[in-house]
Amino acid sequence: MRIVLDAMGSDMHPAPEIQAAIQAYDRWGDPIMLVGPEALLKQQMQATSAPAEAVTIIHAPDVLEMTDKPAETARGKTDTSMAVGMDLVKQGQADAFITAGNTGGAMATALFRLGRIRGVKRPAVSPAIPVQGSMTLMLDMGANADCRPEWLVQFALMGAVYMERAFDRPNPRVGLLSNGEEAGKGNQLVKETFPLLEKSGLNFVGNLEPKEIYAGHADVVVTDGFSGNVFLKTSESVARFLLEMVRDEIRSNPISTLGGLLAKSAFARVRQVLDPSEYGAAPLLGIDGLVFIGHGRSDVKALVSAVRVARQAVETGVLEATREAIQGKLGQWGMAAE
Repeated sequence: MRIVLDAMGSDMHPAPEIQAAIQAYDRWGDPIMLVGPEALLKQQMQATSAPAEAVTIIHAPDVLEMTDKPAETARGKTDTSMAVGMDLVKQGQADAFITAGNTGGAMATALFRLGRIRGVKRPAVSPAIPVQGSMTLMLDMGANADCRPEWLVQFALMGAVYMERAFDRPNPRVGLLSNGEEAGKGNQLVKETFPLLEKSGLNFVGNLEPKEIYAGHADVVVTDGFSGNVFLKTSESVARFLLEMVRDEIRSNPISTLGGLLAKSAFARVRQVLDPSEYGAAPLLGIDGLVFIGHGRSDVKALVSAVRVARQAVETGVLEATREAIQGKLGQWGMAAE
């Protein structure tokens, strides 16, 4: 398994990436390709006790900074760690690319260097989020702030393929994020997308409010990137707020503290479920290559989880299945391939 990890992606790069690469090698036995400034990576690798074969260092002198303009950088900087890493995928020298760097930069670089799967209108950032008893894939979560109805239908198809392959969910249930369950609810985009999803042949379960999403009523939820990003950030903030509030209340008096100690293992399990690092990185579905984007705050645990997610996608043939599904549905949906 040939996984490329952007060594210059996370906020604390490259230390978390180096440690994650070593741990991934220990776990799966495949060396990780670390992409970044060669001298820096070699120097930091020498400070570890890892065997030389744990990583393969690929030189990339430039870094795509958070202050860079994504589109201009994607075209102008050809030697960034993102560009060099994605070129390895493009050339067939690697199976998947992972970065915890600038999301917009990763999106622009992927479009410029790998391109879209033929027929896909727009790629989508697609994180898995914890819900009751399982997890749900949501897309788009920020790549496309403004969307058209036919794009959401394609998001639904790509998400369904991913869940069916990577998570073994046969005939996954697809929902549409809205402010009400009824077919007539929602903004203009939701209202126009609803009938298209009804006729798509997918297992469409209708409009879903956030409470139905967290109750586990769908395996895939589609929305525009603006709404999806607000949904995700709000959910993360509320989860963090509740955990902190519970912790403060437990510490407020001796009786609560005793009860907290008795329930410590239960709280630990809840914290684990809500921990974003458990889910690694989100696939950028629709790109003609496997690309995964993690949070800038990704630590070693999150990056190892990202490697696990990427390996699952490679092993289950997500990219090939998505290509086939898009081509098979285009004519049926009346969408011309580009």
